[in-house]
Amino acid sequence: MKKIFLLLSLILSILSTIQGQERILCPTPPMGWNTWNCFNRNINEEQIREIADLMISTGLKDAGYTYLVVDDCWQTHREDGVIQADSTKFSSGIQNLATYVHSKGLKFGIYSCAGSETCAGRPGSQGYEYIDAVTYANWGVDFLKYDWCNNNGANAREAYLTMSNALKSTGRPIVLSICEWGTNKPWEWGKGIGDMWRVSEDIIATVEGTTYWGGGSIFKIIDIMTPLWPYAGPGHWNDADMLQVGNGNLTYDENVMHFSMWCMLSSPLMIGCDLRNIDKHTLDILTNKEVIAINQDKLGKQGRMFERSGKYHEIWIKELSDGDIALCFLNKDEKEWILDYHFWGFDIIGLDRTYDRYIVRDVWKHKDIGDTGDKYNFTVPAHGVALFRLTPKQ
Repeated sequence: MKKIFLLLSLILSILSTIQGQERILCPTPPMGWNTWNCFNRNINEEQIREIADLMISTGLKDAGYTYLVVDDCWQTHREDGVIQADSTKFSSGIQNLATYVHSKGLKFGIYSCAGSETCAGRPGSQGYEYIDAVTYANWGVDFLKYDWCNNNGANAREAYLTMSNALKSTGRPIVLSICEWGTNKPWEWGKGIGDMWRVSEDIIATVEGTTYWGGGSIFKIIDIMTPLWPYAGPGHWNDADMLQVGNGNLTYDENVMHFSMWCMLSSPLMIGCDLRNIDKHTLDILTNKEVIAINQDKLGKQGRMFERSGKYHEIWIKELSDGDIALCFLNKDEKEWILDYHFWGFDIIGLDRTYDRYIVRDVWKHKDIGDTGDKYNFTVPAHGVALFRLTPKQ
């Protein structure tokens, strides 16, 4: 069996598409749900099926969340080189689980690692890339999150290119999520290899300190993403990591800020909270279609910070299709930011002002509040945002 797979891998390698060829599998940032932040290592088939059902009943699929990704610890060992799922936790097998997910109109994702072992110590794909790619394709996998633990000093670009070519050679469109943590600047080489790439260490949801939220914190990730806007676009996205909306001890305003900024940054939107007990406030945040539309805009431009006031106050813009503009006021301070603001009293370098005036819409309040000829008084909450969509006034 192993010889057959190795021969197949060799044939597929020869027939694979040109190395680094760009694929447009994700014209807008992928949206979905991932097991890790909710279940961590304790995953099983019943949970995944229940989550698939909940993605439908909660309205998440209708809001655009289509990928259901099973993270680390689904696998146990290899037989004749072929990766095996945990037969106790996934008794009907990964292929049957993928079929169930597909029956709900969702897409199925899975996890592996470019190292010899995954981050949780399960078998990695190093040296088995083509065998694993064929296996995933046969199972009906649509998305591969590919981690970077236990890489044994491998060259990151070469390691991810190998898996990229392996996936392409199967003929099945499988999104490749480069989970390399930004160590080797994947934004400089990831386009055409993967469809998205992590820019930082893992995100956390527990507030630690006054302005930064520990390790791979929300504010720290925003700072890392700030200069990376030239590298993002249709089919190649900077990934600010999975959403922590609804997790940890984040306040309502912090959850709104977190979601708003991920949408402004054109980051993939991967939910990580427990859908079995999700509250209305969290669900309303995650399904705000006006905010999601900013993330999913077909122009595919990542937002840019164009003004900083002091240490904690930032103003961001994101150019949208049809001449629209998203304008976000980000308050990193622990106290409110009170503003008297004239929307047209700023100069945005490089922004084509074709129109004289724009209608100003508050996308969290779901209402138009005037136009850019007006002056406004508003308050941005601590660790919060005010987010507006500006539409040309005809």
